[in-house]
Amino acid sequence: MLDLRPNCECCDKDLPNGASDALICTFECTFCADCARTRLGGHCPNCGGDLVKRPTRPEKALAKFPASTKRVRKDHEACRQVA
Repeated sequence: MLDLRPNCECCDKDLPNGASDALICTFECTFCADCARTRLGGHCPNCGGDLVKRPTRPEKALAKFPASTKRVRKDHEACRQVA
């Protein structure tokens, strides 16, 4: 089951469940569309994989399977560059 991480790993922007600009790789690394486009070239800086639109968890499932509240932030060279 997807973690549904709450933020962009690059700029720390909030990306709640349903955020239309939340992107993930196959390892669930999470980035906003802006960082993916302007800083990361559409690829995950951790694994090199594609970044694709993160699915939305239906509201009725969130009660039993809530989104993660643990914020993930990594010091990627690409994230330190000015876009």
